[in-house]
Amino acid sequence: MISISKLLCDLDAEGDGLRYDAADGSDKPQITEEKQQRPVVVWNTTRRCNLYCSHCYAGAETQPATGEFTTAEAKSFLDQLADYGAPVVLFSGGEPLVRDDLVELVGYAADRGLRPVLSSNGTLLTREKADALRDAGLQYAGISVDGLPERNDRFRGEDGAFDAAVRGIENCLEAGLKTGLRYTITEANAPDLEGVVELLVDRGLDRFCFYHLDYGGRGAEIVDADLTPREKREAVERLADLTLEYHDRGEEIETLLVGNYADAAFLVEYAREKFGAGKARAVYEYLERNGGDPTGERIADVDYQGNVHPTQFWQGYSLGNVRDRPFGEIWDDESNPLLEALRNREDRLNGKCADCQYRSICRGASRLRALATTGDLFAPDPQCYLRDEEVHGDGPPVGGVAD
Repeated sequence: MISISKLLCDLDAEGDGLRYDAADGSDKPQITEEKQQRPVVVWNTTRRCNLYCSHCYAGAETQPATGEFTTAEAKSFLDQLADYGAPVVLFSGGEPLVRDDLVELVGYAADRGLRPVLSSNGTLLTREKADALRDAGLQYAGISVDGLPERNDRFRGEDGAFDAAVRGIENCLEAGLKTGLRYTITEANAPDLEGVVELLVDRGLDRFCFYHLDYGGRGAEIVDADLTPREKREAVERLADLTLEYHDRGEEIETLLVGNYADAAFLVEYAREKFGAGKARAVYEYLERNGGDPTGERIADVDYQGNVHPTQFWQGYSLGNVRDRPFGEIWDDESNPLLEALRNREDRLNGKCADCQYRSICRGASRLRALATTGDLFAPDPQCYLRDEEVHGDGPPVGGVAD
């Protein structure tokens, strides 16, 4: 994740230590005091979902699937994560709220010292369920809203999904749960970006996660619905503008970009244009600490059957199964060729990535999109929207550049 609000507005957030090793400079209680050494783990607790979204990376279905963890197996898996030192477990799906034992598992994760957070479509989040999750120790709920009512409902395959998600958001807020809004942009819902941000502000939310479409699961079936690189750049620029506008109005909204580390380079250029070389240098230094695309390193995924993946979007490749050996052993095993390649990608990147001046803060962005569109793991991400002069400039703004 790349925090626009942190980089451009110096807005403190609980993830400053986790992402930027900047806990000392933040007034907010931190997830961790130091930059993460272990991955945040997305756990697809179930493949079942009450909706059928066109972009679902997990390929969720409305009917139950075989091989799902029992409650006892789920707790054993959470023990593995706790013993390994994972800082966060994100309960995802499918829709995690279809599991009858979700509250119990959230409580178990919290008791084991994991930070439990939730990714949900929000439609099943009653006030009673929100209260129970809060009491169990849930720290955050991210609710997906992919546009205003008509476009969101078309995206999600069910009339009324938007209204139900908004009720879920309101229930979480009334229960005192920290809650954010998640939005994946495509051609179909790009016109609703500003309206979704306005919805967030109107409902009293203070966190907005802007997701780029990755080409996994059903997302691979709608590649043609992705924005062009030029349109993507315009959308990211508009979100940066909105972040500054709301900040100037006193709205402390944490805005985050997810899934395309061309955004990192763009924000350096944006900061240089808006605020000058000194600010650009500060942004660059934060992003250097962040380390670029985290796939296979700082983010991991475990699906409902226990298969470990390099990221939640890369469901088509398994590194191993936690029913066979512990998560930590799988994650540390660099004899796996994909894992080794992802962790040592810099010198293998080709095309414009090979000599890009921003390679260290981007690391080629999405290797899954590159592989899905070209068959080459080290080809440029087709959604890189940087201009030639930005790729091949005079060098990034490192220390010593005058303001």
